[in-house]
Amino acid sequence: MQSDLQGTPYRRTSLLKSHTSRSSLMAILGLAVVCGFGSTGCKRAHGPDVVATVNGKDIQRAEMEKYYHESLGDSQQQPSKEQSDIMRLSVLRQLIDEEILLQRASKLNLLASDSDVDAKINELKAPFTQEEFDRRLKQKNLTVDDLRRDYRRSETVEKLFNKDIYSKINITDADITNYYGAHKADFNVIEPQYHLAQIVVTAMPAPQVGNLQNSKATNEAEAKKKIEMLHGRLESGEDFGMLAANFSENPQNSGNGGDMGIILESQLRQVPPAVAAAISKLSSGQITEPLPTFDPVAKRLVGYAIYKLLSKEPAGQRELNDPRIQQQIRQNLREGRAQLLKTAYTDMLRDQSHVENYFAEEIFKNSSQ
Repeated sequence: MQSDLQGTPYRRTSLLKSHTSRSSLMAILGLAVVCGFGSTGCKRAHGPDVVATVNGKDIQRAEMEKYYHESLGDSQQQPSKEQSDIMRLSVLRQLIDEEILLQRASKLNLLASDSDVDAKINELKAPFTQEEFDRRLKQKNLTVDDLRRDYRRSETVEKLFNKDIYSKINITDADITNYYGAHKADFNVIEPQYHLAQIVVTAMPAPQVGNLQNSKATNEAEAKKKIEMLHGRLESGEDFGMLAANFSENPQNSGNGGDMGIILESQLRQVPPAVAAAISKLSSGQITEPLPTFDPVAKRLVGYAIYKLLSKEPAGQRELNDPRIQQQIRQNLREGRAQLLKTAYTDMLRDQSHVENYFAEEIFKNSSQ
């Protein structure tokens, strides 16, 4: 009946004229104005606290604002109104996509369990005392409930991707061979490479030290005493990465065990000669003695550092029969395909969902006033 009426506009008009009173006709026309001509259905009412819906599920303004302010980080420069709205739209788009994925996971019975979440929370808490853990949560304006919610979401999405994406990726030996052939020059190391880690102690007060113990030397004597203590613990066999995470005062890498990444030989020549000489004498796994660090401009002592050589790679062409090269290529190909499939998968699910972005409508409406 509906398709027949839609296909015959003259018949629909005659039916309205013969069977509809003036008052009911005005009510129908009024409804059409409210819903909008040509729309697929009336929008349900929503309050000012709701910024979007996904298949009828609300996304709250407070949640968008929370992640928006997190995205600002510690930046002292406030964005303009236009920039902040662009950032909010981006945050909301991520929340919409996440909700789409969570709903898909729910249909497939892939929601993360309490035990999944507990395991992640316990892993995060492991390096800290309860007091330190609570302090760090407070610094980030987070609660344990916030963490549980975020971990439940991320673990759920990961389970969904494991089932519908990662399980479908197959990297063959031919794929690896073809990739190597097309990118052979990328595996030609033109100069020796040093993979280094460091533990840094500074001799001056600093607002943030970035280590798990909140350990900080405040003068030269304290710095020397602390670095010698750490060197002694390393000599007795304690783990370098764990000591760096707990005591190193370089916030840029203490969180990952002091890992400095790959340093080229040409870059090593740019550091003070005593440091370069000490590092160049190391074999993999060895550490330097505590070395003084200086302000390059004022030429004054600013602290001490201990370096560990994690590995050293000589210059030369890396061949395909090297298992490390095969693993690196396999990982690159897998990550690339996974990213492509995740994007396509999310777009596909979005097309199958009913999404209403009230915040976007609000911005567009206000811009024309």
